[in-house]
Amino acid sequence: SVDKANVLTTSVLWREVVSEFFAKNYPKIDLSHMYVDNAAMQLARDPGQFDVLFTENMFGDILSDEMGIVCGSLGMLCSASLGTGNNQMGQPYGLYEPAGGTAPDIAGKGIANPCAQILSAALMLRFSFALDPIAKRIENAVKTAVLDGVRTADIAFGNPAVSTMEMTQAIIQRL
Repeated sequence: SVDKANVLTTSVLWREVVSEFFAKNYPKIDLSHMYVDNAAMQLARDPGQFDVLFTENMFGDILSDEMGIVCGSLGMLCSASLGTGNNQMGQPYGLYEPAGGTAPDIAGKGIANPCAQILSAALMLRFSFALDPIAKRIENAVKTAVLDGVRTADIAFGNPAVSTMEMTQAIIQRL
C-alpha cells in the first residue's frame, strides 16, 4: 500500500482503512506500507520487487507515469482495476485500459503504441473471463513482436518505427 501518511491526514486514514480491509478480507495476503516517495525510488531501482501496488488515484497516476519510462513507454503499460463483486462466470468485474489513457494529442495520427491496449485486453481475458491460456498467447505475441524489433516511435529508440496498424498487424501475425 502506497501513501504519504507521514504528512497527509488523508493518507493516515487510507492506511487505517487499507489495513483493516486487508486484515478482514484477505488475511493470507502480506500487506506492507510504503511512502510514495520511497515507492517511486524503489520502482526506479528495482521494479521486480513488487507484485501489486495498492494506492489512491493521484499517487497511482504519478507512479504509473514513472513506470512508463522504466519500461520504455506508457504505451507498454496495461492496467486492470478489479472490483470486489463477481460476474456470472464467478470472475471479478474489472475496468481494463492502457495506463497512459486515451492520448488525445496523438489521436488519428497512426503513431500510438497499441501494446498497452492489447495487453489490457489480455488482462481482461485472464481475470474476468478465466482465459489464462489465451491471455498468455497475446502477451507472448506482444513480447515477440517487440523483441523482433517491431516498434512504434515511442519504443523505437533510434531504430525505424512502425505505425499503430503495423504494430497491431505484427502482433496478430505472432498469435
